Amino acid sequence: MLDATSAKRIRLLGLDVDGVLTDNGVYIGAVGDEVVEYKRFDIQDGLGIAMLRGSGLEVALVSGRVSAATSARARELGIDEVLQDAGARKIPAFQALRDRRGLSWEEVAFVGDDLADLPVFQRVGLPVAVANAVPELRALAAYVTTASGGHGAVREVIERLLQARGEWEETVRRFLEARDALDSGPVLGS
Repeated sequence: MLDATSAKRIRLLGLDVDGVLTDNGVYIGAVGDEVVEYKRFDIQDGLGIAMLRGSGLEVALVSGRVSAATSARARELGIDEVLQDAGARKIPAFQALRDRRGLSWEEVAFVGDDLADLPVFQRVGLPVAVANAVPELRALAAYVTTASGGHGAVREVIERLLQARGEWEETVRRFLEARDALDSGPVLGS
């Protein structure tokens, strides 16, 4: 379980992409002369991100690879902060984001899975490792998910974060009310 005091300080959730939002698989092929890349993203993670943003917390994607698939998923989820560095140098990009947002490291949670995430883990207020993360990250993590990256780990983190903040039930209620207001169709069984 996440510590309530740490959880309540968080204003930004940073997410690594490959191995956290995806299962670490990358599909590369060609369409004509154009190289295309596909990634598998977990739909429940996406819903969790939407719910987290609805609760007022911000989300940033921080990747050590530049990928059109990552940018496309961020657009689909309404995530404005997409930091992609081909050299996997996450600290300079993250520092610029913190400066823009006026955040301290203690106000940032970060979910990672591999060695490129270590510098961020050593600074953030709430480091979280996915179940299949390397041992070095799991050793520094305040929380290790039961789910593997790309298989609901981000949703798990979001639920635990909002539960620790005492906001999960209200977030679910608002989500369901918004859906109910939009759905004028028949109810099952009626």
